[in-house]
Amino acid sequence: MQVKIYTDGAARGNPDGPGGYGTVLEYVDSRGELHTKELSQGYKKTTNNRMELMAVIAGLEALNRPCEIELYSDSKYVVDAFNQRWIDGWIKKGWKRGKNEPVKNVDLWQRLLKAKEPHKVTFIWVKGHDGHVQNERCDTLATTAADGDGLITDEGV
Repeated sequence: MQVKIYTDGAARGNPDGPGGYGTVLEYVDSRGELHTKELSQGYKKTTNNRMELMAVIAGLEALNRPCEIELYSDSKYVVDAFNQRWIDGWIKKGWKRGKNEPVKNVDLWQRLLKAKEPHKVTFIWVKGHDGHVQNERCDTLATTAADGDGLITDEGV
């Protein structure tokens, strides 16, 4: 099954302010009918990068079978980690980067890798706030979640 996943994360007062993510999944069934699912969640205290990662994780974890995925994100942090193969180097170095500094958000990177495992994922960068319909929708979902009442704690997400 071919799926398109669009993601965005947001944080107010980054780092350590409230934040949220927004994810839109789309697929066309065998009759040519478009199906859309939207996901979002807000967190009390987080960072933009953690929310960008959670948006991707939520989309991948929502799938119940192996899929061929085009994943669209305005986060260079996420897209370049895979397309520039940064993540391969981080894993090889025991989750260290550069001058032996620890990689941030290892818990979420590991969760993302596990969620990605059964799928064939192509990461595609889109410019944020540039009129891309699904990216704008994800931004609305993320910021609405960040500003909402149902915020949860970002501990071990």
